[in-house]
Amino acid sequence: MPDSVYILDANVFIEAARRYYAFDLESPFWDNLIRLAEEGRILSIDRVKAELEKGHDDLADWASNDFHNAFESTDDEDVITSYAEIMKWVYQNNQFTIAAKSQYAGSPDGWIIAYAHAKDCIVVTHEVLEENIKRKVKIPNVCKNFDIKWIDTFEMLRKLNVKLK
Repeated sequence: MPDSVYILDANVFIEAARRYYAFDLESPFWDNLIRLAEEGRILSIDRVKAELEKGHDDLADWASNDFHNAFESTDDEDVITSYAEIMKWVYQNNQFTIAAKSQYAGSPDGWIIAYAHAKDCIVVTHEVLEENIKRKVKIPNVCKNFDIKWIDTFEMLRKLNVKLK
């Protein structure tokens, strides 16, 4: 088993597909993700896959066909227990608006963090820590509270020595 396993947020895939690693550019980024998943270095979760498939686009096809084995189930008891802990913290936290809490509950974000917490993974997201944010429950804010490491896509690629040539 690798030293560090990285769990990818949906925005890692979405931003790459829509902007800097678009599928029509034939970027080696996507092949590297498949290879890293096969090596057990990266993964995501079933709920992210479901979110990506809603797009009915190249990314949805890629997630369903090429990367489908890298989406882990969130049905494990330790993940569910972590999720309950995280949601309790979110709902008891007066910092966030009711709308922010509701949006968070309907997203895969809590499940990504729960999986990372239960399985000792590093979260990969483009979200950044905002200590005083009220309108959104951000992944880094929750990670900080639960002492879970998080980084962005580019830091992950550097740590994994990925070369996009």
